[in-house]
Amino acid sequence: MDVLAEVLRVSGARGALGVVLKAGGLWGQWLDSYPGAALHLVSRGTVWLHVAGEKPLEMRAGDAVLLSPGTAHGMASGPGVTMGSCDREAAVRTVADGGALHLGSSPARTEVITLHYEQDPEVSMPVLSSLTRPMHVAAGENAQFGRTVELLTAELTQPLFGATAAVNSIVDLLLVQFVRAWLARHPEERAGSWLGAMRDPVVRDALARVHARPEHPWTTESLAAATRVSRATLSRHFRSALGQTPGAYVEQWRMNLASVRLRDTDEPVESISGAVGYGSPHAFSRAFRRARGVAPGEYRSLVRG
Repeated sequence: MDVLAEVLRVSGARGALGVVLKAGGLWGQWLDSYPGAALHLVSRGTVWLHVAGEKPLEMRAGDAVLLSPGTAHGMASGPGVTMGSCDREAAVRTVADGGALHLGSSPARTEVITLHYEQDPEVSMPVLSSLTRPMHVAAGENAQFGRTVELLTAELTQPLFGATAAVNSIVDLLLVQFVRAWLARHPEERAGSWLGAMRDPVVRDALARVHARPEHPWTTESLAAATRVSRATLSRHFRSALGQTPGAYVEQWRMNLASVRLRDTDEPVESISGAVGYGSPHAFSRAFRRARGVAPGEYRSLVRG
């Protein structure tokens, strides 16, 4: 079970091309908080990234950075450049026309591709929102990621038949490859986030089993036995990596699966309760009300409007 891919699938993490930025001379732009995560790819030149509470980060061609949802930040030609506010209307028109947003003066010596990622609001699995700091991957740290960035750049530079579908697929692939590259190269920054927990072999093994068989009647004891560690060891690793008990995580994941099925299918509540690991609809309804504040049937009516 590829836990990362499964969680991204269920959480509805989907990417979209934002703005292709071309800039030259002295320039700077401050970007107000965006509801989704932002991945900036520097395809040419140098960019200075500014995030409140962080030192300015110099990014060179081939570098990429992922920012958690709602992170206000700025990009500029230097560390001390005054940044103007983003012209959102111009950016929207640029995306619609398939062109590039130009800043500063000609000739353009810097190019940045911005991608946006959003998650299903009904799924409470903080894959992207758990990031406490910008995730930076430098050029050359991951050859596979670099090749995919080159492919995206080629599709944007010389769009052919089916370019929109190709770009959308590449954008989704880049998120997975970026996270892989960051986890492999930045062990000191991994702790304290859901993504960082993927580097703990005990937690990763346990999560793989839960995600592969959410309908199984998992307990902390049975999950510990399946991963061949003691109950105390499993609990300690979960608290350290995720800040919650194994049982709490299992219930959270089941509620996520149930929420999506209640909204997107017409399956009876009885069928959903068994599919997500509850022996009776009553037990499922009690757990669902505890997690979402309403009964399953009422939740289905509310989210469908």
